Amino acid sequence: MSAGAEVRVAAQLDHVPGEDAWLATIAGYVDTLGFVALFGLFTAHVTGNFILIGSGLAGAGNGLLIKWLAFPAFVAGIVIARVLDNRLLSLGHGVRASSLYALQAVLLAGFMVAGVLAAPVTDSDAPMTIVCGLLGAAAMGVQNAHGRLTARSVVANTVMTGNVTQAVIDVFDLLFSREDAKARHAARTRLVRTLPPVAGFAIGAGAGAAGFLYASFWALLLPLAALCVLAFLSRNTGAPPAQV
Repeated sequence: MSAGAEVRVAAQLDHVPGEDAWLATIAGYVDTLGFVALFGLFTAHVTGNFILIGSGLAGAGNGLLIKWLAFPAFVAGIVIARVLDNRLLSLGHGVRASSLYALQAVLLAGFMVAGVLAAPVTDSDAPMTIVCGLLGAAAMGVQNAHGRLTARSVVANTVMTGNVTQAVIDVFDLLFSREDAKARHAARTRLVRTLPPVAGFAIGAGAGAAGFLYASFWALLLPLAALCVLAFLSRNTGAPPAQV
């Protein structure tokens, strides 16, 4: 399918074709890069930081301050996304989705610039290191809020536990269950939707680690480019704003 055809199809949907996989890839990439670069900080999966904080309090690991502050930064990203989305409600789905991607791109660009200025990152409590981590967490807070705010038909794309669980259940049912044809079709449909994000997250995680090793924080240019493409394509999704 040509790019023009994909845009025309997306105009009839509430999401860009393949958006789930792209978002999962971005999440895996950014989360892994942040984990490698910033003393085990999770930017997309912030609840994981609580485990690391607990282990740090027990004497294993370091970087407690940046992990403590990541949660309010993540929350701030959600709040900023909510405020922006509320202001754009009258402009239609496409503008809202595109603007939220643009907001995430700005925060992710700040994450990259702060990381470049902080490099080499040797002190987890250095001010620029903390700024870097907080911008990354805020950017991923926006991504986590995006689907819920715009009510897009996408699956979870920052945490894969639920997707993997559902995929295993669906595979089991397809192979061994005696469900009727309708139930089997539903399981097959879910698999088609959940497997690409899981694969994308895994690929993104590996790419994020490799990217940091070869290009440091400049490796964030790749997810930034992907967000810009999604912002452009999202303008054509969903129904147009109501005419009054």
